[in-house]
Amino acid sequence: MKAALCRILDDLGIAYRDFGTDSEEPVDYPDFVAPVARAVSRGEFDRGIVLGGSGTGEAIVANKIRGIRCVQAANPVVARMGRAHNDANVISIGARVTNVEVAEACVREFLSTEFEGGRHIGRVAKIAALEAEEAGR
Repeated sequence: MKAALCRILDDLGIAYRDFGTDSEEPVDYPDFVAPVARAVSRGEFDRGIVLGGSGTGEAIVANKIRGIRCVQAANPVVARMGRAHNDANVISIGARVTNVEVAEACVREFLSTEFEGGRHIGRVAKIAALEAEEAGR
């Protein structure tokens, strides 16, 4: 799946860094997801894509990094809505539960959709305020 998604990025001319493993061996996904999320948080990349078995743990890890709004996308509608309404900057996809064609559609929606702003600005600001509050505790 990763190779197929990298081909999309190549075709679109989007520069990226592969933080991941190239092995089928089990790994501790926080070791690979956190660096992606940190790079997005620091502004090195506008958006990140993380892959895992279900995508759930990966989304949880990414969302622990300040400034990250990661959406677990099982279909392109969720990917689009995560960007449009939540200004998601990381997408998580489960390679065991999502076929390659759906994953490709999710990535295309995630990359081509802009944040709508409007009524969603206040909601995203509230998320950031909660994050800051928790960081200060």
